[in-house]
Amino acid sequence: MSDNQTMIEGRNAVLEAFRSGKTIDRLYVLDGCKDGPVQTILREARKQDVILNFVAKERLDQMSETGHHQGVIAQTAAYGYASVEDILENARRKGEPPFVILLDGIEDPHNLGAVIRTANQAGAHGVIIPKRRAVGLTGTVARTSAGALNYTPVAKVTNLTAAIEQLKKEGLWFVCADMAGELMYDLNLTGPIGLVVGGEGDGVSKLVKENCDMAARIPMKGDIDSLNASVAAGVLAYEIVRQRLHANK
Repeated sequence: MSDNQTMIEGRNAVLEAFRSGKTIDRLYVLDGCKDGPVQTILREARKQDVILNFVAKERLDQMSETGHHQGVIAQTAAYGYASVEDILENARRKGEPPFVILLDGIEDPHNLGAVIRTANQAGAHGVIIPKRRAVGLTGTVARTSAGALNYTPVAKVTNLTAAIEQLKKEGLWFVCADMAGELMYDLNLTGPIGLVVGGEGDGVSKLVKENCDMAARIPMKGDIDSLNASVAAGVLAYEIVRQRLHANK
């Protein structure tokens, strides 16, 4: 399997993985299979809000490494996920105002790994990603992070907007990357802050953008209209670092 993710195959093995608390990103189930053991697995998956994919037998056969998938294959994360509270605790432990990076729809594992690496170097207390329409913590993400994944907590949430609302109650302000926003140098990016960066194609989604307090534009002089998502995250993260350093002088 690509990205060094573990694939767990077979009904007993998959059910045991769920019950043991193993972090599972996705569950692939034979479309139309409704027998008792599979229904038990589906109940566990829904309890843990795991992404479900109902697929044809040919797809499972193609994915299977053993040839004995019994109609179910679970894809586990290469690393375990933190919680949003873990990220806030990281900030409290360091005695710093929280600095969190939220990624809306990043699907390229190299981009996610690069953002986690930047987050670590910029002093962000954690990264938040959504469960759906986004890459998880794959082996490629771990390798691209160059070890930062061992030190920077990554939380996976069902709903980014709900996570923003939760963090606003903790005093955070939110700025999103947006080409139609204000020039980043003209914004006050000090204090407890969440930086939201969108996916490679669509940027920050409308609902998430509406829940941000500010929109920041990176000055660009070239002939194309956007930066790679991880580069944009790095530029904005270091503007936050610059303003924090200046505010503390």
